[in-house]
Amino acid sequence: MAKTIKVALAGAGAFGIKHLDGIKNIADVEVVSLVGRRFDQTKEVADKYGIKHVSTELADSLKLPEVDAVILCTPTQMHAAQAIDCLKAGKHVQVEIPLADSLKDAQAVVELQKETGLVAMCGHTRRFNPSHQFVHKKIKAGEFHIQQMDVQTYFFRRTNMNALGQPRSWTDHLLWHHAAHTVDLFAYQAGSPIVKANAVQGPIHPNLGIAMDMSIQLKAANGAICTLSLSFNNDGPLGTFFRYIGDTGTYIARYDDLVNGKEEKIDVSKVDVSMNGIELQDREFFAAIHEGREPNASVAQVLPCYQVLHDLDEQLAKG
Repeated sequence: MAKTIKVALAGAGAFGIKHLDGIKNIADVEVVSLVGRRFDQTKEVADKYGIKHVSTELADSLKLPEVDAVILCTPTQMHAAQAIDCLKAGKHVQVEIPLADSLKDAQAVVELQKETGLVAMCGHTRRFNPSHQFVHKKIKAGEFHIQQMDVQTYFFRRTNMNALGQPRSWTDHLLWHHAAHTVDLFAYQAGSPIVKANAVQGPIHPNLGIAMDMSIQLKAANGAICTLSLSFNNDGPLGTFFRYIGDTGTYIARYDDLVNGKEEKIDVSKVDVSMNGIELQDREFFAAIHEGREPNASVAQVLPCYQVLHDLDEQLAKG
């Protein structure tokens, strides 16, 4: 019987709750500590999920000797520093996407992971969604080769709100958060590093201080290309939609749904043990800890994504 992995989860907001729901379905894992910005709100969530230890400080959880691993669902700007704190405390860590909002910070996490040998993983969920796994299996089997990916990431978010419509304490970012999903997925699915990247952005929002619209072009070493459109100004439909154009067909992925180019539904329910990408991501994290191996979407594996984001950021800064 496998040893139960005891987990601290930091971030009791929309994404933290998604992880708590996924972990309920995973054997030999127990969330023993919950960290949030507001104590009363965090305790309410902890009580619902039977979590006994509650704090507003991650340091309190890291001091608990029983904690083996930490999942970070905190604001983007805190990710790298908190991941480093977890590794220094001897805890395995999964940090929600993005790993960092700068290349330097992302590199620091990777370097420390190599020193410690602990499992450190980033929540690049698209690698785990059954719809994208289906395409990946086709690629690995030599049955499909990407010629082009066309991706739309659209939200209607003109004020600082989270996925639950609640006020945020931090500002989201199209490049350093939402583009990270597609930049990593494109290289992962193409099986080839990105060698060319271009970006343009729209006006900077006067209050939020970020671009609300962005367009990115990517090219992989094997010749595959990707076009990514992102917006916080789009008033529906919302979400991220992926079109895979290949040599033997076309696939369109809308979250966990997959259709072909003729809009005929493809059953992906048997691709993995769950249809929940967050649960599958967490399963990989805990399996890597149990088995003492590098996880899919390890911080080292996703680092090239942050090099591309860094290059695009510098390009955008030059105008």
